[in-house]
Amino acid sequence: MSDLFSGDNAFKPLADRMRPRDLDQVFGQAHLLGPGKPLRQAIESNKLHSMILWGPPGTGKTTIARLIAQYSDARFITLSAVLAGVKDIREAIAQARQFPGLTVLFIDEVHRFNKAQQDAFLPHIEDGTILFVGATTENPSFELNNALLSRTRTYVLKPVSSDDIERVLQRAIEDRETGLGQLELGLDDEARQLLAQAADGDARRALTFLEIASDLVEGQRIDTELVAEISSQGLRRFDKGGDLFYEQISALHKAVRGSDPDAALYWFCRMIDGGCDPTYIARRVVRMAVEDIGLADPRGLELCLQGWQTFERLGSPEGELALAQGVVYLACAAKSNALYKAYGAALQDARDSGSLEVPMHIRNAPTRFMQEQGYGEGYRYAHDEAEGFAAGENYFPEALQGRRYYEPVERGLEIRIAEKLAHLRKLNEEAGS
Repeated sequence: MSDLFSGDNAFKPLADRMRPRDLDQVFGQAHLLGPGKPLRQAIESNKLHSMILWGPPGTGKTTIARLIAQYSDARFITLSAVLAGVKDIREAIAQARQFPGLTVLFIDEVHRFNKAQQDAFLPHIEDGTILFVGATTENPSFELNNALLSRTRTYVLKPVSSDDIERVLQRAIEDRETGLGQLELGLDDEARQLLAQAADGDARRALTFLEIASDLVEGQRIDTELVAEISSQGLRRFDKGGDLFYEQISALHKAVRGSDPDAALYWFCRMIDGGCDPTYIARRVVRMAVEDIGLADPRGLELCLQGWQTFERLGSPEGELALAQGVVYLACAAKSNALYKAYGAALQDARDSGSLEVPMHIRNAPTRFMQEQGYGEGYRYAHDEAEGFAAGENYFPEALQGRRYYEPVERGLEIRIAEKLAHLRKLNEEAGS
């Protein structure tokens, strides 16, 4: 078995030096690499297949690809889709053809390749020139071609748990060959826990923090004060425009819709803490006020618009509190999507029914000619009628007369609106009879 991890470690980062040398040293992916799991069986039995490794940063995608090559005595070629082009792909394929055995071609950030670049791999995957391993932090079903997905199997890697990251850190502290063991450092239990939490599921980040701490430590013990200082600016995982972005805004919206102010506030804070633009959240919160609260509590929209305006005047971080107020209010407010549904139904009718004419009696008649043509003839001015309502009047095109789109729910202000509409509809029926 070839050793891919040998060589001069003097200038390698700790995270690179501490890459697992066998499957048992890979922490956090037991669902894939635990005893009896399909991927582990494929690697150990050398019955390999091309694959996509999908997961957050620091979860072991590159390590797994290297171990696949190591266990199968394969040549390992790596390309980054951030830097490589079609020329680099051709050169890698040429190298693979010259090698008599198996070649593992690892493509980091494979989602950054365009369609043509992704298609360039297809014939070489099919004829066995390469064992293709692509790594991505983005959802493959959105970012990768169906043709490439059909020729590979996707494995989902999970964020590394805090307990597993603590094990990674302890191994690095004790390892005298490639880790920090020769320094004989002490790592307080509380400091180790704090490092693991600050890493936020990213083992590489945890080792980077540990390496910085080892360079700065005075004496032989790394304590919580030093760890807190090093990790204070570490943002939680939040990929602007990526899967995590949309997953979290979806969670916020659904928590508001589900009337859970605590969960809604949590997801709001997660996004703010992760670096999301508060103005984006403000726009989405206004959308929630219209879509999910509507006329059941019109004050929700007003409060959210005021929160947005307050944020624009105060800026960050003070202004976020006004946005949080809007989020919590919406979560607690009465819910109705009646207006949202009514708008969709009316819009569909407008698209489907063509250019129906405006009934003559409700047309405007600013000129004598238009009056002579009958524009506005027979129009009843509602303010002159009993209750300010022209009972029996029609305001639809003739082909759509009697349509109903808006049906208030029995919640919040819409209870009163429903009562009013029921009364007016009864007057219409009586006028019709």
